[in-house]
Amino acid sequence: MAILRAVTAVLTLTLAEGALAVGGAGAAAERGPLNVPAIAMFLVFVAVTLGITWWAARRTRTAADYYAAGASISGTQNGFAIAGDFMSAASFLGVSGLIYSGGFDGLIWGIGGLAGWPLLLFLLSERLRNLGRYTFADAVSFRLQPGPMRTLSACSTLVVISMYLIGQMVGAGTLIQVLFGLPYTGAVLTVGALMIFYVTFGGMIATTWVQITKAVLLLFGSTVLSLLVMAEFDFSFEALFHAAVDVHQNGSAIMAPGGLVSDPVSALSLGTALVFGTAGLPHILMRFFTVPDARAARHSVFVATGLIGYFYLLIVILGFGAIALVARDPQFLNPAGGLRGGDNMAAIHLSHVVAGDLFLGFISAVAFATILAVVSGLTLSGASAIAHDLYASVLRSGRATESEVVGISRLSAIVLGVVAVVLGIAFEGQNVAYMVLLAFAVAASVNFPILFLSLYWRGLTTRGAVVGGGFGLVTASACVVFGPTVWVDILHHAAPLFPYKYPALFALVACVTMTVLVSLTDRSARAAAEARRFDHQYVRAVTGLGASGASEH
Repeated sequence: MAILRAVTAVLTLTLAEGALAVGGAGAAAERGPLNVPAIAMFLVFVAVTLGITWWAARRTRTAADYYAAGASISGTQNGFAIAGDFMSAASFLGVSGLIYSGGFDGLIWGIGGLAGWPLLLFLLSERLRNLGRYTFADAVSFRLQPGPMRTLSACSTLVVISMYLIGQMVGAGTLIQVLFGLPYTGAVLTVGALMIFYVTFGGMIATTWVQITKAVLLLFGSTVLSLLVMAEFDFSFEALFHAAVDVHQNGSAIMAPGGLVSDPVSALSLGTALVFGTAGLPHILMRFFTVPDARAARHSVFVATGLIGYFYLLIVILGFGAIALVARDPQFLNPAGGLRGGDNMAAIHLSHVVAGDLFLGFISAVAFATILAVVSGLTLSGASAIAHDLYASVLRSGRATESEVVGISRLSAIVLGVVAVVLGIAFEGQNVAYMVLLAFAVAASVNFPILFLSLYWRGLTTRGAVVGGGFGLVTASACVVFGPTVWVDILHHAAPLFPYKYPALFALVACVTMTVLVSLTDRSARAAAEARRFDHQYVRAVTGLGASGASEH
């Protein structure tokens, strides 16, 4: 309970600091007034989720409970949890902000992400559930050499998780800074402390139920907000879009593509990241092990796809509604004419316009709940990669006890939480949707191709997967570092060394090409043995024979 006391202390100090900051003369221009309803609802949500964590901690006794909720989650429950994982701050705050600033092009984020779900439903969910136990590395190492494959999978997972966490932390810091009147750094520290607590004590059981709670709240809040926006335009989409075109500085151009992505290569690379990245996100793949069988895994994807599709329809209304109702209201603009708190705050300010302080507080609390739930899932996935894949399977060669592995996972969650706070502070001001897109790019360039080839191509060898996957990971990471976002925006160089913002197309092609070439030229005895084991893997993946519950291998 020492950590619980520490979390409470951080919250108290942060809120107190915020109250002082609001009253101080040096309050930042972007910082908003103290929003009492928002803070009250935020504290209610924190209390509820802490209660869920306490309840879950009493039911977490084994490694299977900690990593996979004992495979006790139903398909429908898991569908809501998956939707909760995917409907992150990048979706609610970032995509609505992109539509607010760029109009039509912001829809690409929503449509592209949704297009990746059929891949999960028809190609991966069943086979992954039948082959794996805790992480997708279980599946890719089923017939290949476990040591190299788990090392590659863990490295890729940690890169994806780190980039994804940056987006969530930036969203949390900005949200609280603007709405609660708290310092950005204090807000990020609060989120970090809470996510460490959820993951350390509650594991997958707590994370799942926090996700379900958050998904219901987010869908309910977004639905009410959308109805209130449409009521302003007599429930006419034509009137809504006409009003947005009249207000936006780009006029009718916001209804056409080309505002945010201007060249075909960038558009194709962006689509590649969204479609294939969705099918390679480690914290989403991990959720298929929380259900009892492959049928429940398929059902969970079906439910999640419906919920996410509905959610993105609402985001369209919120984005264009923000243009029509918020863009020219001086109380939401900073001295430079931009949106107070940045474009990420478009949906939040919209709730204030249509329903006042109380609903603003509710939506703010929902947005904060969204961030807390997603960072918890991300942290658990990263901790699992470190403890289950790297420590237990590679360093200890399967000799570690369950309690030892769970202990390493909890320690990893604390380290990841600290790293997330540091990165969240360093990347302050970045669009959260774009930062998450970089995580999608790495997932599309490494996780998806290696997982897909391991499940469907007999010729894949360990040597090919490691060389190709490593090449894809290095290519994606290098393109991000030397691209416009990090090289120019963060490191302040004059021009990027890699000209495109979205590296997925180049990294995915590099990964697949290198993987296939090296596998085809691998004539070793180990490669021949791995090809022979494909038949056993195929039967297990398709029929589920020998996969009752979560299996060890």
